[in-house]
Amino acid sequence: MNRSENLTISQIGALLADHGHEVAELESGVLRVRDLETGVTFQAALEGSVLYMSVNLVAVPSQKVTAEVMRKMLSADSGITTSSFQLVSAGDGKTAITLHNFCTLQNMGPEDQDDILSLAGYLMADLIEARELLEPMVQPVAC
Repeated sequence: MNRSENLTISQIGALLADHGHEVAELESGVLRVRDLETGVTFQAALEGSVLYMSVNLVAVPSQKVTAEVMRKMLSADSGITTSSFQLVSAGDGKTAITLHNFCTLQNMGPEDQDDILSLAGYLMADLIEARELLEPMVQPVAC
């Protein structure tokens, strides 16, 4: 049996809670995680041995997502070093801009624990860069 089959979202939630996050399970395999220091909320989902973390940055009128905005988001010098952007239809003519990151886990040993905490930290660092990058280009509307 592969040791990664024993991984649970509850283990990940407990680790994050022990390191300064408020954690709530939304549905099987999905957590809502709030960083208590910054107040930023993101989602964590476990599929097999892969942990995904996502954060909603902003929802904007779809016409605001221009070629210029896309070039800046995808530029190698954007400051977003580990995460990737995704555009999601938010309905009512709006597009949500989100950041995503992931890591592969093995057995919840010290290396995996470090990877999980690093993943959350990288997502928060990229969030700050992304907001600074997007702020002058788009006027946000309620997400």
